Amino acid sequence: MKKPLDEILRPILEELKAAGLEWKVNKVEGPSTPYSIVNGKKVLMLGTNNYLGLSNHKKLKKAAIEAIKKYGAGSGSVRAISGTMDLHLKLEETIAKFKRTEAAIYFQTGFAANAGGIPQLLDQKSVVLSDELNHGSIIDGIRLAKVEKLIYKHCDMEDLENKLKEVSGKFEKIWIISDGVFSMDGDIAPLDKIYNLATEYGAYIWVDDAHGDGVLGEHGRGITSHYKLEGKIEVEMGTFSKAFGVVGGYVAGSKILKEYMHNKARTYLLSGSAPPATVASCIAALELLEEDERLVKKLWKNTNYFKRKIKKLGLNMGNSQTPIVPIMIGDSKKAKQFSEMLFEEGVFALPIVYPMVAQGKARIRTQIRADFKKADLDFALEKIEKIAKKLQVI
Repeated sequence: MKKPLDEILRPILEELKAAGLEWKVNKVEGPSTPYSIVNGKKVLMLGTNNYLGLSNHKKLKKAAIEAIKKYGAGSGSVRAISGTMDLHLKLEETIAKFKRTEAAIYFQTGFAANAGGIPQLLDQKSVVLSDELNHGSIIDGIRLAKVEKLIYKHCDMEDLENKLKEVSGKFEKIWIISDGVFSMDGDIAPLDKIYNLATEYGAYIWVDDAHGDGVLGEHGRGITSHYKLEGKIEVEMGTFSKAFGVVGGYVAGSKILKEYMHNKARTYLLSGSAPPATVASCIAALELLEEDERLVKKLWKNTNYFKRKIKKLGLNMGNSQTPIVPIMIGDSKKAKQFSEMLFEEGVFALPIVYPMVAQGKARIRTQIRADFKKADLDFALEKIEKIAKKLQVI
Protein backbone atom coordinates (compact mmCIF):
# COMPACT_ATOMS: atom_id res chain seq x y z
CA MET A 1 0.00 0.00 0.00
CA LYS A 2 1.39 3.38 -0.96
CA LYS A 3 2.26 5.92 1.72
CA PRO A 4 0.18 9.15 1.59
CA LEU A 5 2.13 11.91 -0.14
CA ASP A 6 1.75 14.27 2.82
CA GLU A 7 3.55 11.74 5.04
CA ILE A 8 6.51 11.86 2.67
CA LEU A 9 6.59 15.65 2.36
CA ARG A 10 5.85 16.64 5.98
CA PRO A 11 9.18 15.50 7.54
CA ILE A 12 11.11 17.28 4.79
CA LEU A 13 9.27 20.52 5.54
CA GLU A 14 9.74 20.04 9.29
CA GLU A 15 13.47 19.59 8.74
CA LEU A 16 13.59 22.83 6.75
CA LYS A 17 11.68 24.68 9.44
CA ALA A 18 13.89 23.30 12.22
CA ALA A 19 16.94 24.59 10.35
CA GLY A 20 15.26 27.95 9.73
CA LEU A 21 15.54 27.49 5.96
CA GLU A 22 11.89 27.60 4.91
CA TRP A 23 10.49 30.47 2.82
CA LYS A 24 7.58 32.28 4.42
CA VAL A 25 5.05 34.21 2.35
CA ASN A 26 5.20 37.96 2.84
CA LYS A 27 1.82 39.31 1.78
CA VAL A 28 2.09 42.61 -0.11
CA GLU A 29 -1.16 44.58 -0.21
CA GLY A 30 -1.14 47.03 -3.10
CA PRO A 31 1.50 48.12 -5.62
CA SER A 32 5.29 47.97 -5.21
CA THR A 33 5.87 51.54 -4.07
CA PRO A 34 8.65 52.93 -1.85
CA TYR A 35 6.37 52.47 1.16
CA SER A 36 4.39 49.23 0.82
CA ILE A 37 1.94 47.37 3.03
CA VAL A 38 3.58 44.04 3.92
CA ASN A 39 1.85 41.60 6.28
CA GLY A 40 -0.48 44.42 7.30
CA LYS A 41 2.30 46.87 8.18
CA LYS A 42 3.48 49.96 6.28
CA VAL A 43 7.22 49.59 5.65
CA LEU A 44 9.93 51.15 3.51
CA MET A 45 10.55 48.58 0.79
CA LEU A 46 14.28 47.76 0.65
CA GLY A 47 13.64 44.22 -0.55
CA THR A 48 12.57 44.42 -4.18
CA ASN A 49 14.21 44.22 -7.61
CA ASN A 50 12.00 47.10 -8.78
CA TYR A 51 15.08 49.34 -9.09
CA LEU A 52 13.50 52.05 -11.23
CA GLY A 53 10.04 51.94 -9.65
CA LEU A 54 8.55 51.11 -13.05
CA SER A 55 6.09 48.45 -11.87
CA ASN A 56 3.65 51.19 -10.83
CA HIS A 57 4.59 53.75 -13.50
CA LYS A 58 1.64 55.48 -15.19
CA LYS A 59 2.97 54.84 -18.73
CA LEU A 60 3.27 51.09 -18.12
CA LYS A 61 -0.18 50.87 -16.57
CA LYS A 62 -1.73 52.86 -19.42
CA ALA A 63 -0.06 50.58 -21.99
CA ALA A 64 -1.40 47.49 -20.20
CA ILE A 65 -4.96 48.82 -20.10
CA GLU A 66 -4.95 49.81 -23.77
CA ALA A 67 -3.55 46.38 -24.74
CA ILE A 68 -6.34 44.57 -22.88
CA LYS A 69 -8.95 46.68 -24.66
CA LYS A 70 -7.45 45.91 -28.07
CA TYR A 71 -6.16 42.33 -27.69
CA GLY A 72 -8.07 40.86 -24.73
CA ALA A 73 -6.71 39.03 -21.70
CA GLY A 74 -4.64 36.38 -23.51
CA SER A 75 -3.93 34.58 -26.77
CA GLY A 76 -5.13 31.10 -25.86
CA SER A 77 -2.13 29.48 -27.49
CA VAL A 78 1.60 28.92 -27.45
CA ARG A 79 3.80 31.27 -29.47
CA ALA A 80 4.60 28.69 -32.18
CA ILE A 81 0.97 27.97 -33.07
CA SER A 82 -1.33 30.99 -32.82
CA GLY A 83 -0.04 32.79 -29.75
CA THR A 84 2.25 35.26 -31.51
CA MET A 85 0.48 38.59 -31.81
CA ASP A 86 1.94 41.60 -33.58
CA LEU A 87 2.50 42.95 -30.07
CA HIS A 88 4.93 40.10 -29.26
CA LEU A 89 6.91 40.80 -32.42
CA LYS A 90 7.00 44.51 -31.64
CA LEU A 91 8.41 43.73 -28.20
CA GLU A 92 11.15 41.56 -29.68
CA GLU A 93 12.07 44.32 -32.15
CA THR A 94 12.14 46.81 -29.26
CA ILE A 95 14.39 44.53 -27.17
CA ALA A 96 16.85 44.15 -30.07
CA LYS A 97 16.93 47.89 -30.63
CA PHE A 98 17.46 48.57 -26.92
CA LYS A 99 20.20 45.94 -26.55
CA ARG A 100 21.71 46.86 -29.95
CA THR A 101 21.64 43.32 -31.27
CA GLU A 102 20.31 41.90 -34.54
CA ALA A 103 17.33 40.19 -32.94
CA ALA A 104 15.72 38.98 -29.72
CA ILE A 105 13.19 36.39 -28.62
CA TYR A 106 10.84 36.85 -25.64
CA PHE A 107 10.27 34.06 -23.11
CA GLN A 108 7.56 33.87 -20.45
CA THR A 109 10.13 34.30 -17.64
CA GLY A 110 13.84 34.84 -17.20
CA PHE A 111 14.10 31.39 -15.63
CA ALA A 112 12.50 29.90 -18.77
CA ALA A 113 15.05 31.71 -20.95
CA ASN A 114 18.00 30.16 -19.09
CA ALA A 115 16.51 26.74 -18.35
CA GLY A 116 15.11 26.40 -21.86
CA GLY A 117 17.72 28.20 -23.92
CA ILE A 118 21.01 26.97 -22.47
CA PRO A 119 20.41 23.22 -23.09
CA GLN A 120 19.64 23.88 -26.76
CA LEU A 121 23.11 25.30 -27.39
CA LEU A 122 24.99 22.51 -25.62
CA ASP A 123 25.69 19.02 -26.90
CA GLN A 124 28.11 16.22 -26.09
CA LYS A 125 30.85 18.05 -27.99
CA SER A 126 30.49 21.01 -25.61
CA VAL A 127 32.02 21.95 -22.29
CA VAL A 128 30.73 24.68 -19.97
CA LEU A 129 32.75 26.91 -17.67
CA SER A 130 30.37 28.38 -15.09
CA ASP A 131 30.95 30.97 -12.35
CA GLU A 132 30.50 29.36 -8.93
CA LEU A 133 27.89 31.96 -7.89
CA ASN A 134 25.69 31.72 -11.00
CA HIS A 135 21.90 31.86 -10.60
CA GLY A 136 19.91 28.65 -10.10
CA SER A 137 18.29 28.97 -13.53
CA ILE A 138 21.73 28.82 -15.15
CA ILE A 139 22.66 25.83 -13.01
CA ASP A 140 19.45 24.03 -13.99
CA GLY A 141 19.96 24.84 -17.67
CA ILE A 142 23.44 23.31 -17.57
CA ARG A 143 22.21 20.25 -15.67
CA LEU A 144 19.47 19.65 -18.24
CA ALA A 145 22.09 19.65 -21.00
CA LYS A 146 24.03 16.82 -19.28
CA VAL A 147 27.36 18.00 -20.64
CA GLU A 148 30.84 18.31 -19.18
CA LYS A 149 31.09 21.35 -16.87
CA LEU A 150 33.77 23.04 -14.83
CA ILE A 151 33.06 25.59 -12.11
CA TYR A 152 35.51 28.49 -11.88
CA LYS A 153 36.04 30.58 -8.75
CA HIS A 154 33.78 33.61 -8.52
CA CYS A 155 34.94 36.30 -10.98
CA ASP A 156 38.45 34.81 -10.80
CA MET A 157 39.96 35.31 -14.24
CA GLU A 158 43.15 33.40 -13.42
CA ASP A 159 41.09 30.35 -12.49
CA LEU A 160 38.91 30.78 -15.59
CA GLU A 161 42.00 30.89 -17.81
CA ASN A 162 43.47 27.80 -16.14
CA LYS A 163 40.25 25.92 -16.87
CA LEU A 164 40.19 27.21 -20.45
CA LYS A 165 43.71 25.83 -20.89
CA GLU A 166 42.56 22.53 -19.39
CA VAL A 167 39.70 22.06 -21.89
CA SER A 168 41.27 23.73 -24.93
CA GLY A 169 41.50 21.35 -27.88
CA LYS A 170 39.44 18.65 -26.16
CA PHE A 171 35.97 19.92 -27.08
CA GLU A 172 34.39 21.30 -30.23
CA LYS A 173 32.62 24.10 -28.33
CA ILE A 174 33.61 25.88 -25.14
CA TRP A 175 30.93 27.98 -23.43
CA ILE A 176 31.55 30.49 -20.65
CA ILE A 177 28.34 31.25 -18.76
CA SER A 178 28.06 33.96 -16.12
CA ASP A 179 25.65 36.27 -14.39
CA GLY A 180 26.31 39.89 -15.28
CA VAL A 181 25.40 41.23 -11.83
CA PHE A 182 25.38 38.75 -8.96
CA SER A 183 22.17 39.07 -6.98
CA MET A 184 23.47 38.26 -3.49
CA ASP A 185 26.66 40.36 -3.51
CA GLY A 186 25.81 43.09 -6.02
CA ASP A 187 29.15 42.75 -7.79
CA ILE A 188 29.63 42.88 -11.57
CA ALA A 189 31.20 40.12 -13.67
CA PRO A 190 34.38 41.34 -15.42
CA LEU A 191 32.81 40.77 -18.84
CA ASP A 192 35.57 42.68 -20.61
CA LYS A 193 38.17 40.22 -19.28
CA ILE A 194 35.88 37.24 -19.93
CA TYR A 195 35.48 38.46 -23.51
CA ASN A 196 39.25 38.75 -23.98
CA LEU A 197 39.80 35.22 -22.67
CA ALA A 198 36.93 33.87 -24.79
CA THR A 199 38.48 35.47 -27.87
CA GLU A 200 41.91 34.02 -27.07
CA TYR A 201 40.62 30.47 -26.46
CA GLY A 202 37.80 30.40 -29.01
CA ALA A 203 34.98 30.22 -26.46
CA TYR A 204 31.37 31.39 -26.70
CA ILE A 205 29.70 33.54 -24.01
CA TRP A 206 26.22 33.44 -22.47
CA VAL A 207 25.69 36.33 -20.03
CA ASP A 208 22.66 36.65 -17.76
CA ASP A 209 21.92 40.38 -17.49
CA ALA A 210 18.89 40.09 -15.19
CA HIS A 211 20.16 42.55 -12.58
CA GLY A 212 22.12 44.67 -15.07
CA ASP A 213 19.21 45.61 -17.32
CA GLY A 214 17.91 49.06 -16.47
CA VAL A 215 20.82 49.58 -14.08
CA LEU A 216 24.14 49.44 -15.94
CA GLY A 217 25.27 51.21 -19.09
CA GLU A 218 23.87 54.03 -21.19
CA HIS A 219 20.12 54.41 -20.63
CA GLY A 220 20.28 51.18 -18.58
CA ARG A 221 21.15 49.05 -21.62
CA GLY A 222 23.00 46.60 -19.39
CA ILE A 223 26.38 45.02 -18.96
CA THR A 224 27.40 44.95 -22.64
CA SER A 225 26.85 48.72 -22.80
CA HIS A 226 28.73 49.11 -19.51
CA TYR A 227 31.79 47.40 -21.01
CA LYS A 228 31.34 48.71 -24.60
CA LEU A 229 30.75 45.18 -25.88
CA GLU A 230 27.38 45.63 -27.59
CA GLY A 231 26.88 43.09 -30.37
CA LYS A 232 30.06 41.19 -29.46
CA ILE A 233 28.62 38.65 -27.02
CA GLU A 234 26.99 35.56 -28.57
CA VAL A 235 24.06 35.39 -26.16
CA GLU A 236 22.64 38.11 -23.91
CA MET A 237 19.85 36.91 -21.65
CA GLY A 238 17.76 39.17 -19.48
CA THR A 239 14.48 39.62 -17.68
CA PHE A 240 11.71 42.18 -17.35
CA SER A 241 10.93 41.25 -13.73
CA LYS A 242 13.68 43.41 -12.21
CA ALA A 243 14.36 47.04 -13.18
CA PHE A 244 11.80 46.97 -16.01
CA GLY A 245 9.06 46.31 -13.45
CA VAL A 246 7.02 43.70 -15.37
CA VAL A 247 7.76 40.00 -16.06
CA GLY A 248 9.27 37.85 -18.82
CA GLY A 249 12.69 36.94 -20.14
CA TYR A 250 14.54 37.31 -23.40
CA VAL A 251 17.50 36.04 -25.37
CA ALA A 252 19.20 38.60 -27.62
CA GLY A 253 21.81 37.99 -30.30
CA SER A 254 21.80 37.18 -33.99
CA LYS A 255 18.78 36.58 -36.23
CA ILE A 256 19.90 32.97 -36.61
CA LEU A 257 19.99 32.57 -32.82
CA LYS A 258 16.42 33.87 -32.56
CA GLU A 259 15.15 31.51 -35.26
CA TYR A 260 17.01 28.61 -33.65
CA MET A 261 15.46 29.30 -30.22
CA HIS A 262 12.02 29.68 -31.83
CA ASN A 263 12.39 26.14 -33.18
CA LYS A 264 14.24 24.44 -30.33
CA ALA A 265 13.69 26.00 -26.87
CA ARG A 266 11.03 23.87 -25.19
CA THR A 267 10.17 26.36 -22.44
CA TYR A 268 9.27 28.81 -25.21
CA LEU A 269 7.58 26.33 -27.55
CA LEU A 270 5.44 24.57 -24.97
CA SER A 271 4.32 27.45 -22.73
CA GLY A 272 1.38 29.76 -23.33
CA SER A 273 2.33 33.15 -24.76
CA ALA A 274 2.57 36.10 -22.40
CA PRO A 275 -0.69 38.11 -22.12
CA PRO A 276 -1.01 41.34 -24.11
CA ALA A 277 -1.05 43.58 -21.01
CA THR A 278 2.33 42.19 -19.91
CA VAL A 279 3.87 42.51 -23.38
CA ALA A 280 2.63 46.08 -23.81
CA SER A 281 4.04 47.07 -20.41
CA CYS A 282 7.43 45.59 -21.35
CA ILE A 283 7.47 47.66 -24.55
CA ALA A 284 6.53 50.78 -22.59
CA ALA A 285 9.37 50.20 -20.10
CA LEU A 286 11.97 49.94 -22.87
CA GLU A 287 10.61 52.96 -24.74
CA LEU A 288 10.64 54.98 -21.53
CA LEU A 289 14.34 54.26 -20.93
CA GLU A 290 15.20 54.76 -24.60
CA GLU A 291 13.76 58.28 -24.44
CA ASP A 292 14.97 59.32 -21.00
CA GLU A 293 17.70 58.06 -18.66
CA ARG A 294 16.82 60.29 -15.70
CA LEU A 295 15.50 57.34 -13.70
CA VAL A 296 18.75 55.43 -14.20
CA LYS A 297 20.76 58.46 -13.08
CA LYS A 298 18.49 58.93 -10.03
CA LEU A 299 18.98 55.27 -9.13
CA TRP A 300 22.74 55.74 -9.08
CA LYS A 301 22.49 59.02 -7.18
CA ASN A 302 20.46 57.27 -4.49
CA THR A 303 22.78 54.26 -4.50
CA ASN A 304 25.94 56.32 -4.10
CA TYR A 305 24.40 58.37 -1.27
CA PHE A 306 23.23 55.27 0.59
CA LYS A 307 26.60 53.54 0.21
CA ARG A 308 28.53 56.56 1.45
CA LYS A 309 26.41 56.64 4.59
CA ILE A 310 26.63 52.88 5.15
CA LYS A 311 30.41 53.05 4.85
CA LYS A 312 30.52 55.99 7.26
CA LEU A 313 28.62 53.90 9.80
CA GLY A 314 31.39 51.31 9.60
CA LEU A 315 29.19 48.60 8.09
CA ASN A 316 30.62 46.08 5.61
CA MET A 317 29.00 46.09 2.14
CA GLY A 318 31.16 43.29 0.75
CA ASN A 319 32.03 43.76 -2.92
CA SER A 320 28.89 45.59 -4.00
CA GLN A 321 29.21 47.62 -7.21
CA THR A 322 25.48 48.12 -7.87
CA PRO A 323 22.20 49.11 -6.15
CA ILE A 324 22.25 45.68 -4.48
CA VAL A 325 23.83 46.62 -1.15
CA PRO A 326 24.46 43.75 1.28
CA ILE A 327 25.05 44.58 4.93
CA MET A 328 27.37 41.80 6.01
CA ILE A 329 26.43 40.34 9.39
CA GLY A 330 28.17 36.95 9.36
CA ASP A 331 26.02 34.95 11.78
CA SER A 332 22.74 33.66 10.30
CA LYS A 333 20.79 33.93 13.55
CA LYS A 334 21.89 37.53 14.05
CA ALA A 335 21.03 38.39 10.42
CA LYS A 336 17.49 37.07 10.91
CA GLN A 337 17.17 39.01 14.16
CA PHE A 338 18.42 42.16 12.39
CA SER A 339 15.76 41.75 9.68
CA GLU A 340 12.97 41.19 12.20
CA MET A 341 13.97 44.27 14.18
CA LEU A 342 14.12 46.35 10.99
CA PHE A 343 10.60 45.28 10.13
CA GLU A 344 9.37 46.35 13.56
CA GLU A 345 11.01 49.74 12.91
CA GLY A 346 9.25 50.06 9.54
CA VAL A 347 11.90 48.82 7.09
CA PHE A 348 11.57 45.67 4.96
CA ALA A 349 14.88 43.97 4.10
CA LEU A 350 15.29 40.21 4.17
CA PRO A 351 18.20 38.23 5.64
CA ILE A 352 20.22 36.11 3.22
CA VAL A 353 21.58 33.13 5.12
CA TYR A 354 23.09 29.69 4.55
CA PRO A 355 22.61 27.78 2.23
CA MET A 356 21.87 30.73 -0.11
CA VAL A 357 25.28 32.06 0.90
CA ALA A 358 28.24 30.32 2.54
CA GLN A 359 28.41 29.71 6.28
CA GLY A 360 29.55 32.86 8.08
CA LYS A 361 28.51 35.08 5.13
CA ALA A 362 24.95 35.95 6.22
CA ARG A 363 23.82 39.43 5.34
CA ILE A 364 20.86 41.79 5.09
CA ARG A 365 20.31 42.45 1.40
CA THR A 366 19.12 45.99 0.74
CA GLN A 367 18.15 47.15 -2.75
CA ILE A 368 17.98 50.80 -3.68
CA ARG A 369 15.33 52.34 -5.94
CA ALA A 370 15.15 55.41 -8.16
CA ASP A 371 11.84 56.47 -6.62
CA PHE A 372 13.26 56.75 -3.10
CA LYS A 373 13.49 60.27 -1.75
CA LYS A 374 16.47 61.35 0.33
CA ALA A 375 14.19 61.30 3.39
CA ASP A 376 13.38 57.64 2.69
CA LEU A 377 17.07 56.73 2.57
CA ASP A 378 17.77 58.71 5.74
CA PHE A 379 14.92 56.90 7.50
CA ALA A 380 16.37 53.52 6.50
CA LEU A 381 19.88 54.55 7.52
CA GLU A 382 18.67 55.76 10.91
CA LYS A 383 16.98 52.41 11.62
CA ILE A 384 19.93 50.39 10.32
CA GLU A 385 22.31 52.30 12.57
CA LYS A 386 20.03 51.89 15.60
CA ILE A 387 19.75 48.12 15.18
CA ALA A 388 23.41 47.61 14.22
CA LYS A 389 24.40 49.23 17.51
CA LYS A 390 21.86 47.17 19.49
CA LEU A 391 23.16 43.93 17.99
CA GLN A 392 26.80 45.09 18.31
CA VAL A 393 27.40 44.87 14.56
CA ILE A 394 29.05 48.29 14.86
